[in-house]
Amino acid sequence: MVWKLNDDPTYFPDPYAVDFGGILAVGGDLSPQRLLTAYSMGIFPRYDIEKSPEIMWWCPDFRFVIFPEEIHISHSMRQLMRRQTYHVTFNKAFDRVIYQCSRSGGRIHLNGAWLGDDMVEAYSRLHRLGHATSVEVWDAGGQLVGGLYGVSLGRYFVGESMFSLAPSASKLALITLAQKMAPSGGIIDCQFYTPHLKSMGGRYIYYEELMEILKAPAKR
Repeated sequence: MVWKLNDDPTYFPDPYAVDFGGILAVGGDLSPQRLLTAYSMGIFPRYDIEKSPEIMWWCPDFRFVIFPEEIHISHSMRQLMRRQTYHVTFNKAFDRVIYQCSRSGGRIHLNGAWLGDDMVEAYSRLHRLGHATSVEVWDAGGQLVGGLYGVSLGRYFVGESMFSLAPSASKLALITLAQKMAPSGGIIDCQFYTPHLKSMGGRYIYYEELMEILKAPAKR
């Protein structure tokens, strides 16, 4: 059953109370309050304009995640990191990162593309409020060559998108994020499986396990 959201930005149906496994609800808006409510419940928005003009709110019962301490760093990546070919920063160019993510691989021209202007503005608002993070990768000439962004709720990071204009730049962004998060016992929610994320150490967990992790105290 897919629920139609009402005007209350703090309301989402309880995923345990409905037959979920993908699209949980439709409608609503992208206000900061609604987005933060959704992400705190492990729910995230997507557009698919080929299926519906409304926002679709997803809550897969299997979630593809990376535990930061399990991040896989290949031999070639270790060599790249030792050479210090790139410089990595956090939250120095959020707007540029999300812009590049929206256009990476020609996404902006794809039918059903989800990262349109309203989504870009919504995550930019979250960033200004301190709830969305970008990781930037710069080359020796100071050019932005890769990065990622996502929603940050304490030690819970929900990766939304990444891009790479140079070899392994997005991998370096993800590795650096994982290394920063590892001491807190955090988790990176990748949402969906990709071969790239699997090669970086991603694996499936149940939604219930994700919620248990989020309720557990952080490492000290």
